[in-house]
Formats: sequence, C-alpha cells, structure tokens
Amino acid sequence: MNVRYEKDGGIAILTLDRPDRLNAMADPMWDALYEHLGRIAADDAIRAVILTGAGRAFCSGGDITGMAKSDIVSGRARSQRRHRTVQALYNLEKPVIAAVRGAVYGIGNALALACDLIVASDTAKFSMAFKKVGVVPDGGAIFFLTQYLGIARAKDLVYTARVVAADEALKLGLVVRVVPDDKLDGEARGLAREMAESATYALALAKKMFHSMYVPTLEQLMEMETLASGAVRLTHDHKEGVEAFKDKRPPKFLGK
Repeated sequence: MNVRYEKDGGIAILTLDRPDRLNAMADPMWDALYEHLGRIAADDAIRAVILTGAGRAFCSGGDITGMAKSDIVSGRARSQRRHRTVQALYNLEKPVIAAVRGAVYGIGNALALACDLIVASDTAKFSMAFKKVGVVPDGGAIFFLTQYLGIARAKDLVYTARVVAADEALKLGLVVRVVPDDKLDGEARGLAREMAESATYALALAKKMFHSMYVPTLEQLMEMETLASGAVRLTHDHKEGVEAFKDKRPPKFLGK
C-alpha cells in the first residue's frame, strides 16, 4: 500500500513509503493514506500526528506514469480521490506535523501544507513543479500556498516552479523550523509529543477557527481545480510535458 502507519504512545506516524520513486503518489497510496486518516480520526488515544516520507525525500509529486493516459472522466475520479484525502488531512481534528526532507515537489507541497506545521530538514527543497508537465496545481496547493504567502508570492512559486531551499522556506514562513537532516525525526516527534500532551480538544477548536477565516473554502477551490485539471490534461502541452519527463529532455511547449 506504500503508506506505513505506526503508533508511538499518543502519536501516530504516517510514512509515505515508496523511496525508490522518491515517494511519488500513486493512486493506491491516496486510498491507503485516506484509510489511515479515518482510523486516526476515530482513535481517541491518538492526540497528534506526523506525516513524513521514507528515504531521502518527502514526496516528489504525483506518479507521472499514468498521467497522460487519463481522460476527462477518469481524471475527475482521480482528482476526487486525491481531494478527499487532502481534505481528511486538513480537517483532522488533531494537530498534524509534516516532517520533510529532500524533494517536496508538486502535490507533495499540498500534502505538507495541508498539515498544521512543517518541520524541515536542511536538505528540503520545495517546488510547485506542476507547470513542468503542463498541468495546474492540484490537491489544494494554490489554496494553501496563498494562505501562507499571499497571492503575489504564491504566483511567483507557481508561475516559475523554482526550487525553494529550506532556508528560504523558513524566511518565507512555509516551515516553522529547519534542522540538520539527522535531527529531523527527533525534532518532529518532540513537537508532536508536546502537542499530544497539551489540551488537544482546545487545539482542535482553534484549528476550526483558523479554517473559518478563509474564503473561498478548500472545497470550493478543489471543485474549480477538478474542472481545470480535466481540461488541461487534454492539451498538447500536458502530453508533451509527460513525454519529455519520461525521455529526460526539456519539453517543447506550444501553449495549447
């Protein structure tokens, strides 16, 4: 299933476990993550959560291999599968910490930003890499990024797809802490333990209060995202982007 679940006292640790592909999110992983989140939501003994990735990356984005094969109907179904998982993560009434290292690319950004706090290794690199394969940002990434950075800086990262190193991510406010790579897991567990031992019901209500500040809602943004994703996957540029990625060559986009 490529998503590991373990408990450490009152902490649940979810690990994206596909290190040979830098934890690129394949369809079964979305289902597994969604099921684990449901189990965590129903378990009162779990009072804080860590989301991390196995190996040298957090998540390199979506699995590119099946992208060009999808039509508008199957693409919508795949979007809905991703969206229900991101919404379950975002709405989980427990504090969630993303512990990230290496690549945090594409939809990996959405997964990290859907968590409450991000703790980063000094190896972490963030990129809104969607345009490189000719697609729009998915998984609520624009919603989250705009809340963190404001529209101008969010547009900069989306339009350029540039790589943001850990130290810049800290300055921008994307992450709350940057630590040496060998300290990342301990730092995340220490923060999760502090939260798990605090008044977590009050934190759950505070989380709802934070969510109520934003208009449009995540759900409204995701509906627009689904429509845009379906349309863009029919374009020449998306197909060219996928083929170029597979061939390890620069894409030749035509703007159509």
